[in-house]
Amino acid sequence: MNRLTASIFLALVLATCAMAQGQQYDLLLKGGHVVDMANGINGLRDVAIAHGKIAAIQKGIPASSARKVVDVTSLYVAPGFIDIHMHVGHGGASLDWFESAAGSPTPPLGLIADTALSSGVTTIVDAGSSGARTFLRQKLEVIDRSQVRVLAFLNIVAAGMNSGKEQEVAEMDPRLCADTVNNYREIIVGVKTAHYWTEKPWDADHPPWAAVDRAVECGRLANVPVMVDFWPRPPERSYADLLLKKLRPGDIHTHVFAQQFPVLDENGKVNEALYQARQRGVIFDVGHGQASFWFRNAVPAARQGFLPDSISTDLHTGNINGAVVNMITTMSKFLAMGAPLEEVIRRATVNPAAEIRRPELGTLTVGREADIAVFELLSGRFGYTDCGKAKMTGSVKLENRMTVRAGHIVYDSMGLSMVEWEKAPKRYFTVPRLASDPPAFAEE
Repeated sequence: MNRLTASIFLALVLATCAMAQGQQYDLLLKGGHVVDMANGINGLRDVAIAHGKIAAIQKGIPASSARKVVDVTSLYVAPGFIDIHMHVGHGGASLDWFESAAGSPTPPLGLIADTALSSGVTTIVDAGSSGARTFLRQKLEVIDRSQVRVLAFLNIVAAGMNSGKEQEVAEMDPRLCADTVNNYREIIVGVKTAHYWTEKPWDADHPPWAAVDRAVECGRLANVPVMVDFWPRPPERSYADLLLKKLRPGDIHTHVFAQQFPVLDENGKVNEALYQARQRGVIFDVGHGQASFWFRNAVPAARQGFLPDSISTDLHTGNINGAVVNMITTMSKFLAMGAPLEEVIRRATVNPAAEIRRPELGTLTVGREADIAVFELLSGRFGYTDCGKAKMTGSVKLENRMTVRAGHIVYDSMGLSMVEWEKAPKRYFTVPRLASDPPAFAEE
């Protein structure tokens, strides 16, 4: 190498180093409308990410400061959504559930966890699919292997849902439940009870409040909240007693707008017991599901100002093609009912984060893990359905456009972060010789 060539080479190296030093961010979302209710931000901001974490939120961050810039002008940017009621994995169903000799003929209810990413969800909480004796399998099969963050409510029934044992009080051991919570406290956020004794007469083996009482006892022992899926059977097991006597402050009543609850009184007003329960600190969660959301309860309540504390889907194999659709559609329903956008976002981010005692989630605070939803607010004519096969027509709809999880773009259906194919670099047009050759990607 002669002196001139060496000088040119050195200049190129120094220029490259200078450029790299100037690019302090890995990813920059530029020009979006940021809604971060945890920090009181609701306006135009750029969001910069470095090393998987939020590095800066401010106006006018130079594009030259980031290795990758995504123009999100006219779109909204929010913390990744948190769905605190979803089902992933097997639940209590055995691995041989499809064989005639299996203990329970019910198939596993869980979805593939990463399907949630397309809806802007970056954290899901499995709502009691597994219990103390089946949780480790769920952890190994799902929680440890998913790109989306997966936390869990532990079922008070040790065998979990779909185990054929949800009516066996002996399976509801508060101490075993609490020990399991304590062993996996970084993952398990609470206790779940569901589906207990909804029809048959009470007997010595099936007291009215057995499942709720034992779940609450586990919650007390482990110092975690309880999520309750409930069917009232007054007078022995009334809705008012659940809200005003059984649940503690911070406990969660899911499926609040289901058909079985007297959300409205005889005059069409929100039942006073709900206001009293909220004043006590009881949390109201949507838990839409295939049989737990009726417009006749939700719309009048929303119009009277009674919104749920958190929005969640209760997605599972039985309703994936039903009225729920996904998280952002469930959020859209409340937007269409008249809830302000920032309040809808609050109920999908900072509120559920507080309910599961994970305040580091649901926020774009600098230094926190970069979980982000980029979505569009559409105007037009949109139909929404409920579990009673009724329809509501709305004029607004949210559509997720891109999801960032831990600083990485994991969903981008419209190619916001991608180059137009005609402008792609040479490597995109390179035909690989072998299957083992690097793919012809437009970017590294």
